[in-house]
Amino acid sequence: MRAIDIIAKKRDGNELSKDEIHWFIDSYTRGDLPDYQASALLMAIFLKGMSREETVNLTLAMAYSGDVLDLSDLIPYAVDKHSSGGVGDKTSLVVMPLVASCGVPVAKMSGRGLGFSGGTLDKLESIKGYNVNLTNDDFRRLVRENGIVLSGQSHDLAPADGKLYALRDVTATVPCLPLIASSIMSKKIAAGANGIVLDVKVGRGAFMTNLDDARELAQIMVDIGVDAGRDMIAVLSDMNQPLGDAVGNALELKEAIACLHGEGPDDLREHCLELAGYMLRLAGQGQKWTDEKEVRAILTGQLGNGQAFAKLRQLVIGQGGDVSMVNDPSLLPKAPIVEQLTASRSGYIAQIPADEIAMASFDLGAGREKKGDPIDFAVGLEVHVKVGEKVENGSPLVTIHAQKQSQLAPCLAHLERVITFSDSPVEPLPLFYGRIFGR
Repeated sequence: MRAIDIIAKKRDGNELSKDEIHWFIDSYTRGDLPDYQASALLMAIFLKGMSREETVNLTLAMAYSGDVLDLSDLIPYAVDKHSSGGVGDKTSLVVMPLVASCGVPVAKMSGRGLGFSGGTLDKLESIKGYNVNLTNDDFRRLVRENGIVLSGQSHDLAPADGKLYALRDVTATVPCLPLIASSIMSKKIAAGANGIVLDVKVGRGAFMTNLDDARELAQIMVDIGVDAGRDMIAVLSDMNQPLGDAVGNALELKEAIACLHGEGPDDLREHCLELAGYMLRLAGQGQKWTDEKEVRAILTGQLGNGQAFAKLRQLVIGQGGDVSMVNDPSLLPKAPIVEQLTASRSGYIAQIPADEIAMASFDLGAGREKKGDPIDFAVGLEVHVKVGEKVENGSPLVTIHAQKQSQLAPCLAHLERVITFSDSPVEPLPLFYGRIFGR
């Protein structure tokens, strides 16, 4: 085969065969093809699209471009969860221990934050000593001993995706649904999941700002999973305002700990119960956990009886973290300056735009512009109101956690500008817009 023929075929809008896709991905991963030819194919895909069969073949070629994690000797049926990212999205910190506390082993590889989207690993590294860089032997040992492990992704897992994503980032081919879907699903398949719950965010603080686009992306990923022999559930969730209250690494971890004690913001707790319920549904494989009310009662009970929190402690101890910081969240990193923004008028909250809240937190140092940048675990925001809520003049709106006094004035001005009010009642935003089931 010749790369130029494959590029021309897709350029002209024709469908690539399985063999052509696998040959191209394998050759590029090995370094046999130059970036300019891979870039040309990415742009052709961006302009001409891909069929369902092509997208599945691309996903599998990327998934099998490196190691494929096989935990079948430890976990007969592995369930995993993926979120497309968001502002204040600390759900993995709650959902994984919660599901594991029900006797379902969870072995998850997560990523770091980039831009204003916080990463699960960064939040966990707020805990002194927590090790995200595990060997394969340690990863397997923790699955066997504790039934829960949450680490960084191996460089040998879906290496084609890493190479192609770096190329997409500099060739204006990131916003392409087949490429987005194959990137996400290749990593989930390579990580050995049998059942996958997808949390696809939509709104101002999400990659997909339009509900129709988000639904199409979710459907493509569900179709990929089904065609690859996986059980799939996708939820479409709102990201027009932050999830929960906290936006910032240690602040979000503290809020997740509260949720594991059955406390914390209502929207975060409800969101986590929904996702955890779907993970149990998949893990039950139609034999148990089929009754929605019964599953909800079990999960709520695990939050109330301390078992879910106990699993978080086991996770932290197993990966070398200082568990005293989990037992007592006041020991987590704290910013020296804490300032509160209060309402300058009475009324109904009309907007708390997630992207603007995220940028305010980013400017305080809670995010990173490029890989390898340092991150401040302590800083961030706590947003005390939701869209539709009635507030009085002087009511607390946002608490700012900052390192420097000079950061306060611009942060306050930014927040005052973007949080808007209405004199008449405003409809609260929904948590979810829909669900898609596969197999």
